[in-house]
Amino acid sequence: MQLILYSKPGCHLCAGLQLKLEQVRQIEFELEIRDITTREDWWTAYEYEVPVLCQKLLDKEKPLPRISPRAPVAKLEQMLRQNLTI
Repeated sequence: MQLILYSKPGCHLCAGLQLKLEQVRQIEFELEIRDITTREDWWTAYEYEVPVLCQKLLDKEKPLPRISPRAPVAKLEQMLRQNLTI
């Protein structure tokens, strides 16, 4: 399973979510970090939305619900279990 984190440099919310994702132990996934400043289409789509977490599916990306930056890792794991397509 692959997750994509749309992020931008200097975004403390992005860094916080990435750190929490790295601490998830209950669900196995590969994490791809995409810097929205490197592509105009990503910038246009996510400039005011980062961090954005998506699940990569065969032919599309499925956006996952936003989670509070204050949420603990256990809450993040719960959200992933409820929303990931397996």
